[in-house]
Amino acid sequence: MLILLLRYNFCIRKVVIEPKTQTMSQKLLYTLSLAAFLVASFTASSQNKIRIKVNGVENQTVYLANYYGDRLYYNDTTQTDAQGYFEFEGKPYEECGKYAIVCPGPKFFDIIVDQEDIYIETDTADLLGNITVHKSDQNERFFAYLDYIQQKRKKRTPWDKVMQDSTATDQKKSMAQAEIKKLNEDVQNKQKEIIEERPDDLFSKLLNMTIDVEVPDAPESVEDAKTWKYYYYRDHYWDNVDLKDPRLLRDQVFHKVLDKYWTKVLPQIPDTLLKEAFELVDSAENYDMRKYFIHHVTYAAESSNIMCMDKIFVAMVDKYYKGDEVDWLNEEQLTNIRERADDMRFVLCGEPVPNIILPDTTLQNWVSLYDIKAKYTVVAIWEASCGHCKKEMPKLQALYDEWNPKGLEMFAIGNDFETEPWLKFIREKEIGNWINVSDNPQINETDSATKLIYAGITTLQSLNFRKTFDVFSTPKVLLLDEDKRVIAKQLSAEQIGELLVRLEEKENAEAAPQEKKESTETPAPDDAKTEVSPADKPKKGKGKRSKKRD
Repeated sequence: MLILLLRYNFCIRKVVIEPKTQTMSQKLLYTLSLAAFLVASFTASSQNKIRIKVNGVENQTVYLANYYGDRLYYNDTTQTDAQGYFEFEGKPYEECGKYAIVCPGPKFFDIIVDQEDIYIETDTADLLGNITVHKSDQNERFFAYLDYIQQKRKKRTPWDKVMQDSTATDQKKSMAQAEIKKLNEDVQNKQKEIIEERPDDLFSKLLNMTIDVEVPDAPESVEDAKTWKYYYYRDHYWDNVDLKDPRLLRDQVFHKVLDKYWTKVLPQIPDTLLKEAFELVDSAENYDMRKYFIHHVTYAAESSNIMCMDKIFVAMVDKYYKGDEVDWLNEEQLTNIRERADDMRFVLCGEPVPNIILPDTTLQNWVSLYDIKAKYTVVAIWEASCGHCKKEMPKLQALYDEWNPKGLEMFAIGNDFETEPWLKFIREKEIGNWINVSDNPQINETDSATKLIYAGITTLQSLNFRKTFDVFSTPKVLLLDEDKRVIAKQLSAEQIGELLVRLEEKENAEAAPQEKKESTETPAPDDAKTEVSPADKPKKGKGKRSKKRD
């Protein structure tokens, strides 16, 4: 742990403070922005006062801002008097946390807002350095700790220079490392002392949240110590965060802890992430914490650039947004989110796509996707007027030529609304030796479409393939297995080729040892196929979240 650990979290810095109505992303889940949470104010009130005096800021506008997620939001505003004195109303329990006093500049300093009177004085020459806490036990401890960190930082600076000096001797660097280690240990001990002295104080909880979980040595009986330590860390990750306390949400550290867990600690595998997401939401024992988890996971899944994360988005919407739980959005917003999930659900990884039945280039023969008997099927939705499609389709042709003898089939769906451009491109580029299908204005006419559907020739999902496959741009490419389940999507021809090679290699590797075992060993039960052996996984711990997961 670095002694500068809290430097980012507790210091003066210039940032853009966002008003509650600020326009952010254009993504659908923009409607779930953190600012939306802040609009629903609590009806409770507090009799406590936040009194501040800043010398050098006389007769000017100042703000109280609160942290929520990784941002600051304007919370209140007032005017200083001729001596630089001003005050704000205190906050009810649920709205307590880390706040900021924002002065003209803007520049600001953080304070801890709890259910106590606060009186702090400073001046613009050095807002943080000249702070005097006249009243507020929490802030007295908070600023004393910051002063302690500042002193340790000064002691460390010369040793950091030694470590960065390419001309320093090994002996000098070894001495610097030892001194830095000692300083770090001093800080760690100080942190433990603060937390153990008054563990239920808000400042203690905020400080504890910045400390990473200590991982013990693996038991001697464990074969894979590295794996054991990983699972211990993962299962105890939330031990230092009180998930019962909604005040912790008003500190940017909470967002960083959650974001690290979601993007760095957990493997980026949709099924694993989804299981952990449900457990994480269930671990929250208060409304605000649960709400934050639901929002964060749903938004992260919907906005992720990692393939197949939309599976998490759809599952989160189905579980939490279709009932009465999400009460912080209006009905129109909920409808949009639910409809977006419905648009995605037919092309989710691991799930079979609907059968698509469309006419081929003769415009007479109707071809069914499910009639294709192939180990792999590429569904490519493209259009002749698309520049990227013109480059990608010949590459897919080369992929088809190489892999068709090995079990690959192509189901290419023309996205052109007119037939002639589609047929012309196929003829000119000579890509007619796979399955080409499309619709046309005639079969999409109401009477014609209805007759075709009732006659069993095609289906509504087939004629609406653009909606079924969530086509917003072309080419849209899916790789399916023999059961027409989605293996991968939105890959280039080169990426599909690479993936096919890996899939074949994996299959061959799994088949080789199995052939040797079939005649001599009893097959293992399905539930034996775990990520690691039971001996290599640590038991769930006694942390705040671990208790709930056992």
